[in-house]
Amino acid sequence: MYVILVYDMASSNGGAKRLGKMLKHCRKYLNWIQNSVFEGEITDVKFKEMILGAKQIMDEETDSLIMFKSRNQKWLDKQVVGKERMEIDNFL
Repeated sequence: MYVILVYDMASSNGGAKRLGKMLKHCRKYLNWIQNSVFEGEITDVKFKEMILGAKQIMDEETDSLIMFKSRNQKWLDKQVVGKERMEIDNFL
């Protein structure tokens, strides 16, 4: 499946520390494209693994994790205005 993931960490209660941990965690599974935004192909098993790990990092009372899922990237129409921070190269 193709996933776009966005997270937001509260600034209080150690949010800055959780922010760094969440960045590192999500980069293991998806491509980092902008502050707190990731995208990429992921299997169902890896997706569930990623969510379980994220729940261990975040404070579900104050933080949020939002995922948009699609069967395939070709069903998404991505438009970038301005400079894309982390371009994803598809090369072999």
